[in-house]
Amino acid sequence: QVQLIESGGGLVQAGGSLRLSCAASGRTFSRYAMAWFRQTPGKEREFAAGISGSSGSTYYADSVKGRFTISRDNAKNTVYLQMNSLKPEDTAVYYCAARWAVVTLSDEYNYWGQGTQVTVSS
Repeated sequence: QVQLIESGGGLVQAGGSLRLSCAASGRTFSRYAMAWFRQTPGKEREFAAGISGSSGSTYYADSVKGRFTISRDNAKNTVYLQMNSLKPEDTAVYYCAARWAVVTLSDEYNYWGQGTQVTVSS
């Protein structure tokens, strides 16, 4: 069982940067693949970035590739999303998600956080 709590959202100007954090409970965090999804009103939730458990392999949606970086600190049970060169279209509620072992770009994750709002002004 994993409990996820996101933080770090806020209001930034286009071109700026923001770092999101997702703190997880439990002692088996390193065994879980982690991901960030985002959702804007009127649109379906979409995959943004993911990271595997032990290997640390990363995956990115084309829309954020080259601008966002996902990382994890297993000792702190925390996953991060560094967002640079932010655009207004990045505005969304960002959700942290966890699943056993394998990263997937679908929404088939076992655990979800409550979300944190990211707003990028022009």
